[in-house]
Amino acid sequence: MGPFKNVDNSFNPDKNSSDVLALPIFKQEKTSLPPEHETKNPPFQYVLCAATSPAVKLHDETLTYLNQGQSYEVRMLDNRKPGELPELNNKMVKSTVRVVFHDRRLQYTEHQQLEGWKWNRPGDRLLDIDIPMSVGIVEPKTHPSQLNAAEFLWDMKKRTSVFVQVHCISTEFTPRKHGGEKGVPFRIQIDTFALGDTVEYTEHLHSASCQIKVFKPKGADRKQKTDREKMEKRTAQEKEKYQPSYDTTILSECSPWPDKAYVSTNQAATPSFSSTPLSTYTASSVPDRYESAPSSDACFCRIVQQLSPTASIQDTQKWLLKNRFNSYARLFSNFSGSDLLKLTREDVVQICGPADGIRLFNALKSRSVRPRLTVYVCQESPADERQGSTENGENSISPVYHALYLEEPTAAELIRKIACVCGLPLGTINQVYRQGPMGILILLSDQMVYNFPDESSFLISTVKGQLLMLVLSCNIIDL
Repeated sequence: MGPFKNVDNSFNPDKNSSDVLALPIFKQEKTSLPPEHETKNPPFQYVLCAATSPAVKLHDETLTYLNQGQSYEVRMLDNRKPGELPELNNKMVKSTVRVVFHDRRLQYTEHQQLEGWKWNRPGDRLLDIDIPMSVGIVEPKTHPSQLNAAEFLWDMKKRTSVFVQVHCISTEFTPRKHGGEKGVPFRIQIDTFALGDTVEYTEHLHSASCQIKVFKPKGADRKQKTDREKMEKRTAQEKEKYQPSYDTTILSECSPWPDKAYVSTNQAATPSFSSTPLSTYTASSVPDRYESAPSSDACFCRIVQQLSPTASIQDTQKWLLKNRFNSYARLFSNFSGSDLLKLTREDVVQICGPADGIRLFNALKSRSVRPRLTVYVCQESPADERQGSTENGENSISPVYHALYLEEPTAAELIRKIACVCGLPLGTINQVYRQGPMGILILLSDQMVYNFPDESSFLISTVKGQLLMLVLSCNIIDL
């Protein structure tokens, strides 16, 4: 393999096409740019030595198929014109290569997706550098808490090639895994930095990325062959709508990857990695003012309140925490009520997974469970107090009832709901009795709750010896 040449990608009809790397056609390449920008080249160029798919339409981004675990060369080229960025002469630069999601919705849940992959593949990494095959790289590093990224230093004046291996396959992140699903696309992105004012490489110089799909070993070759055979069967007129397949993939310019990046939650950070790649969404990162949760002794009612479209970002955060979506509070930290309500069922399921996604969608649409038992509760004073009030000439007050909705007709749930209505800490209730014939007291049980009569009187015994009398009127709904 001979030395690499710096490549000028500006169009020159007189230049031999064999000496120029064939650039794919990108949607963003428009002729409406000012003349002074038409010949402007990026300072760097990254070339992935893998063929692009022939089944990509014109003006769409290229798609490259890779085999899982196979080493692929990425050529790091100095593409500066004479006199451009002279401050970089005779200096090293740092590049960070990472594999990330192409789908925007998966980017929102990147932390959860990658943590789930790590759980199923303990000890594995999503991306590695094949150091023995790489040429010209210095101080290659992979961080144990950043499984999808690696970094290295390189000299722009020397031939440099880094060989990367992607260990995750595209179908590992599809919501359904019954076979035959289309795998999700990834992106390989490279960000290059120069030394800043400090000793760290913090001055961003250039970023570029390309779209890839990763298959099991030899799967990429079969997919490339299938696409090529499909294109051969098309007519000449249909072929004009598609890009040709290129032997190499040119990474196109893009925005730098955000500083806040994926960091594995159970690994301690070390100073070897100065750049941090993906967002961390953990319940511990939610502001303290949202972390209040009812204890076992507190009174609480599981009432799903509908999220208002006019809810602010702070109100939306409180709604998520109140309805037990704590782990997604950070994820939706910039969502208002209207933003959250605009999400479709498919969006929510893909972001939160099937279980929590369906639960969140039902909560957003106020699809609460219909109660099996509705209990109307009225608190009365003990008999001696009522008699004393009557003798003193005080007017009796009509009782006020509260509605309790029980999804399951059990004694524990009824006691919890009664404690909420009466303003009693749950731990202070000692026993609950039903007043039976001849004034006998019957201990409350699940069977008694299920077979409530139309009206009953209950006596609640608290730890402090206080007695509360309740009159219950019940309405059982059979589902």
